[in-house]
Amino acid sequence: MAKRNILAESAGATAITAREFVAMLLPFTDKQRGADRINASLRSFAKPGTWFAPMWAIMVGAISAPGSHWDFPTIAKIVAAMFMAGPLLCAFSQVINDHFDRDVDRINDPLRPSAAGIMGGTTVTIVAIVLAAVALAIAFFLLGTTAGYLALAGLLLAMAYSVPPLRLKARDGWLANTACAFSYEGFAWAAGAAAFGGLTTGTMVLAALYSFGAHGLMTLNDFKSLAGDRALGLRSIPAMLGPKGAIVQAVTFIDVFQVLAIAYVAFHHQWIAMAAMTLLFLVQIPMQRKLAADPAKNAPWYCASAIPPFCYAMLASALAVRFGGF
Repeated sequence: MAKRNILAESAGATAITAREFVAMLLPFTDKQRGADRINASLRSFAKPGTWFAPMWAIMVGAISAPGSHWDFPTIAKIVAAMFMAGPLLCAFSQVINDHFDRDVDRINDPLRPSAAGIMGGTTVTIVAIVLAAVALAIAFFLLGTTAGYLALAGLLLAMAYSVPPLRLKARDGWLANTACAFSYEGFAWAAGAAAFGGLTTGTMVLAALYSFGAHGLMTLNDFKSLAGDRALGLRSIPAMLGPKGAIVQAVTFIDVFQVLAIAYVAFHHQWIAMAAMTLLFLVQIPMQRKLAADPAKNAPWYCASAIPPFCYAMLASALAVRFGGF
């Protein structure tokens, strides 16, 4: 079945419904698209599918802290932290990235809201400011000062990734993936631990190791925009190294830093966590063989299949920190 081009459809009948009227009051570039198309673009704009990574990371950080408990106040605080990390901060990063990626998206994904002309600069600015303000309010006032500064650091990394004049994703894929990985994983993990007074050396080491592992996953995510990156001269890792070279880099980062995390947990004699992490790592190896066979085709499949064991290994390492006290 052909994909429905909901953003490219005409406004339809001349009669304007109440929902369409409300939509037309918003500062969109084209106010005649209709409420359904506006709602579809909003969902596409913030990309809810990307929220999982920082939400999981901040939860993992909270679990690693001995100050978190299985009670209502703790659960409520973790839910607030996850809301801050995903639907607010991650959505903020997607909103600004969508806007500053609009030229490359006209090649890779012309239905994206900014590329399609649905979301104008005024709307982007308003949405981004609101998301950032609410996220930082939750971080500083509910999660604590340290978690607040970590959230702010993650926000600044997201801006460095997307926003000119720095715009790391256009200048250097290595730095861009590092900024994105630490914004999504490392700082979120550390903020979750800090919210419950558990920002230990072990937490910081493991958050850094898994962030560098996530660097490889970011490379795989860049395969979907390879054509546009090459056409516009963006220096993503797949564009610089080619598909085969990018796969070698991605798998190297994913594997080496997971092995280092396993070794670090073993060094602290957390044998059950080490065994679980090792098993979850080994599960990924056959998937990587399939990935290498056709990188461009299999990168989305690999991300969907291999990210879960990667994330469960993060959780196992967090439990090692909690019960090992390091």
